[in-house]
Amino acid sequence: MSTIKQAAEAARTRSSEAMGSAKGVQGETIAVANDFLHTPLMRAALPFINGGLSGMVATTVIQPVDMIKVRIQLAGEGVHGGPRATPLSVTRDILASGKVGDLYTGLSAGLLRQAVYTTARLGFFDTFMSKLTSRAKARGQQIGFKERATAGLTAGGLAAMLGNPADLALIRMQSDGLKPVAERKNYKSVIDALSSIARSEGVVALWAGAAPTVARAMALNFGQLAFFSEAKVQLKNRTNWSANAQTLSASAIAGFFASFFSLPFDFVKTRLQKQSKGPDGKVHYNGMADCFAKVTKQEGILRFYRGFGTYYVRVAPHAMVTLLVADYLGWLTK
Repeated sequence: MSTIKQAAEAARTRSSEAMGSAKGVQGETIAVANDFLHTPLMRAALPFINGGLSGMVATTVIQPVDMIKVRIQLAGEGVHGGPRATPLSVTRDILASGKVGDLYTGLSAGLLRQAVYTTARLGFFDTFMSKLTSRAKARGQQIGFKERATAGLTAGGLAAMLGNPADLALIRMQSDGLKPVAERKNYKSVIDALSSIARSEGVVALWAGAAPTVARAMALNFGQLAFFSEAKVQLKNRTNWSANAQTLSASAIAGFFASFFSLPFDFVKTRLQKQSKGPDGKVHYNGMADCFAKVTKQEGILRFYRGFGTYYVRVAPHAMVTLLVADYLGWLTK
């Protein structure tokens, strides 16, 4: 009996030691992971990584709305008045000519764009805000709307230049279905689109529409990031809402201002990036100013705000998903 008790005691001891060892290994693994996340290199890289991942998640959710938005902007080009494209009519046409998956045309380009553009946009914004906050604290001050707006405008402009090729590929892929069957490129992926454009039009053509793209990004970021930060601060000070409710409300407010300021530039960007040289080697629009002038003359100034509701539905939820995911990733990696 004594021998059995001694054996049982020995077994319990070994089991406890094994469990303790396992917990120790797990604790060491977590500690190593935390240490890695807090290295100077990772602290600098995390805003960019989190920004890119959050943007890609949001794009996957919103891509069908973006497809409809682009088709609405291209409808009735060069014609004043005429039949007005609606989200319902555009969706019906897309589904009638293909399948549900056609609403996700250009998703690979959209994901690449987010991997480049949103990674840089949110990464630069967080980096600029951190530096501005540190500088303000050193002076015993707090950053205000002006600093947030400056950070948003700068981050948006820099990121737009980097992401323009992917943005161009996205527009070409989404508008390809509007061409006669014989003229369609039928791009297989974003890589196919980029290489095809570079071969036929030159590498410089990948930055077609860069001016309105940068202007759109600066306007969108001014509306989205600056007003989001400001709205969040005001809601925190003036309401007792939960953190998630404040984030969602601030995103909706920011989405409206982002849509209002950026839609005209987004419209011009779409028109410029969709066009390609005709048989005579010329294009219809000779830059951002020419596009603004011709659309105003031929189609009316309100054409720039056609599809505002669809654009808002594309911008606001995308901002909500992006910022919520970014907040969550920031919490996970803090």
